[in-house]
Amino acid sequence: MTERLITHLRHVDLAVPDHARQLEFYRDAWGLRPEHSDGNLTFLAAEGSPEQYVVRLRQAQDKRIDLIAFGAATAADVDRLATRLAGDGVQLVHEPRELQTPGGGYGFRFFDHEGRTVEVSSDVAVREHRKIEAGEDVPVRLSHVVLNSADPDGTRRFYERHLGFALTDTLMHPHRGEMMWFLRINAWHHSLAIARGPHPSLHHASFEMRGLDEYMRGTGRLLRAGVEKIWGPGRHLAGNNTFSYFLDPHGNTLEYTTELDEIDEDTWHPHIYDFTDPGVSDQWGTANAMNEFVARRSFNDPDRGLFVAPPV
Repeated sequence: MTERLITHLRHVDLAVPDHARQLEFYRDAWGLRPEHSDGNLTFLAAEGSPEQYVVRLRQAQDKRIDLIAFGAATAADVDRLATRLAGDGVQLVHEPRELQTPGGGYGFRFFDHEGRTVEVSSDVAVREHRKIEAGEDVPVRLSHVVLNSADPDGTRRFYERHLGFALTDTLMHPHRGEMMWFLRINAWHHSLAIARGPHPSLHHASFEMRGLDEYMRGTGRLLRAGVEKIWGPGRHLAGNNTFSYFLDPHGNTLEYTTELDEIDEDTWHPHIYDFTDPGVSDQWGTANAMNEFVARRSFNDPDRGLFVAPPV
């Protein structure tokens, strides 16, 4: 197994044509807090998270994933990982250096298997955060990111080989084969997942709520506000987490979740689940049926930023 030099998921950065509309949604509807903004670039934090920000929004002509960021324990680990990736032929966007984003830190960027920009950093200042109280229906942290891939086998191998991710569980279809792979980098069931799709794109970004009551309150608040719901509320089998999926103004799928499993990595054995079994998709049986319409909405638009690093 590849040595793990990254520790956790930090943030997901999105570029959109209408920054102001997107910011309004993430602030007023989704419940994130803008911490830094210059009008065309905004960093949004989750109230309960020590990360400086969990989402970055950037005004751009094309909709894209700007980057996905992970943490490392030390600057030495950042250097070791950059050297290892370069030696394996992975294309670096830039070498390790001091970062100019909120909280500073030390990090580098590279392109993954399909051209997404990935950042790994250490020594980012801890954000002053707070405990989310009972009844508060705002995100505690960024839980996980799921990526659509036209070459999911290759993308999974990339993250396992180069970054030390491990397979936790797999979803399969009896006629289409394996369709989604849940990957972990720590004890959380997954911080990243790879979905088989028609093109590289964001499948969804998921945000952890304080508990079941806060998760349901948040879901209901969005429904009352007229935000388009795709799927949920329900509880998945893989990961045992709850789910309510909504669309942001630019068609990205976002999830409210809670109670994602933490596993014993020393004893865990991956499962293969048939997601045509209704109990796999939703243990509760409360969500609308997973069908082709729901699946297509999560395909998203093709990512326009592959092998093109964001300008900031």
